[in-house]
Amino acid sequence: MALSNSIALLSCAYFPPVEYFHILAEYPLVAIEAFENYQKQSYRSRCVIYASEGPCVLQLPICHDSLRSEPISATRIDYSKNWLHQHKIAIMSAYRSSSFFEYYWDDIVAILDSKPERLFDLNFQLTKHIANELGLRCTITATDHYYQESEDDFRNRIHPKAKQTIFEPKPYYQIFSEKAGFYGNLSILDLLFHEGPQAIDFL
Repeated sequence: MALSNSIALLSCAYFPPVEYFHILAEYPLVAIEAFENYQKQSYRSRCVIYASEGPCVLQLPICHDSLRSEPISATRIDYSKNWLHQHKIAIMSAYRSSSFFEYYWDDIVAILDSKPERLFDLNFQLTKHIANELGLRCTITATDHYYQESEDDFRNRIHPKAKQTIFEPKPYYQIFSEKAGFYGNLSILDLLFHEGPQAIDFL
């Protein structure tokens, strides 16, 4: 697969931020990098939701023996820790009162409960499912080798420590916004559960 100006290159991400799906909405074809090395403290294994006390980071644990020089497609999730139950409880606590939580949650939790062994597989399944729920028409594929560079390369531009996002988030109603104000560019779950079918208008 040769990347061109019409193809965006992204890293895999766990319940990615809204800006990630902005790219999916802008490009007809998106390639998710399957041959890079795993990077700590990135969206590859974490997401940020809006809890009652404000933004809350959910971190997914990785098996340390799979962090050698293997590609991210071989990186394994550590299910010996209780993270899955904790993440589900945190998401339910944050969003069960939102307008569209019940409509989307069962299918999302089914993917989580299937417990894919590999980080890339879990992220890829969640991303494709949510993109479909949003009504995005882009084709999402996995790369077949590592790309050194691309003109439309967003692998490291979408990052928790980035000083600015790649687009200006549009405000929307959030359950806790009256208490703590609007927080933009959280996990796509925040936008999906609050806006439902209208979420695509904010991308």
